[in-house]
Amino acid sequence: MTREPALLDRPHSPTPPTPMGWLTLGDAFEAACLLRCTPPPTATRRSAVRAEHTPAVEFNREDPAQRMRQLLGRLDIPVTHEVAVGGLRRRYELHRLWVPREHRGTYTRMLDAGWWQGRRELLGGPLPGASPARRRLVTRLAEAAWRSALLAAGRHVRRHILGVRLTDRELAAVLIRSAAVLDVPARLRPGTGCFLVSVAAGPDRERILHSAALEQARPADRPAC
Repeated sequence: MTREPALLDRPHSPTPPTPMGWLTLGDAFEAACLLRCTPPPTATRRSAVRAEHTPAVEFNREDPAQRMRQLLGRLDIPVTHEVAVGGLRRRYELHRLWVPREHRGTYTRMLDAGWWQGRRELLGGPLPGASPARRRLVTRLAEAAWRSALLAAGRHVRRHILGVRLTDRELAAVLIRSAAVLDVPARLRPGTGCFLVSVAAGPDRERILHSAALEQARPADRPAC
C-alpha cells in the first residue's frame, strides 16, 4: 500500500509560487520555521488516527503549539489541538496539531511558499536602495525565525551564550543571517546529529530575546514594493 504523505513532508514547489502579501508571508514563514524545528511525528497506530485527519505537527511544550495555532488561524487554516499525557514517574505532555484532510493541500502549499519566499528575502536582501517597508519586512522575518527557534527548538543556555539546537541545516543558516539582520553576531557549530546556533550573553542575548518577543498587535498590511 502506498503511504499517504504526511503534512510534515516538505515538498519543494515545482514552480515558483505567487508572491504573498507581506503580513501573510510573515505568518506563513514563521509557521514554516516552527515546523522545521520539530522532529517527525511519533508513530501512531492507524486505528488511533482520525479518519478525517492526517498528523500535522507535534510539540513537547504548549507555547509553540499555541503559537502555531495562532498563525494557522491567521492564514485561515483550521486546526485541532490535542494533548496527550505520558510518562510514569516523570510526566510529560505532547501537543499534537491536526489539519483537516480537505485543507491539507492549502496548508502544505502555503507553508512551502512562505518558507521559500521568506528565505529568499532574508538571504538576498534587502538590496541597497530598498524601501523602508521592505527593510521592515526583512527585520520582521528575522524576528520570526528566532522566535520560532526559541519556542520550538532545543534551547542551549549557558552562562556565556544563548543557543538553540536544530537538525535542519537550512534553518540554521537562516538563523545566522537573521541574527546579522538584527545586528547580532551569531555562531554556528556542528554537533552530533544537530547544529548549534548561539549568540553571546549580555547585550546580544537581550537583543535577540527582545526581537523574538511575541508582537502585541499586527500593523495594517502593505503592498509589496
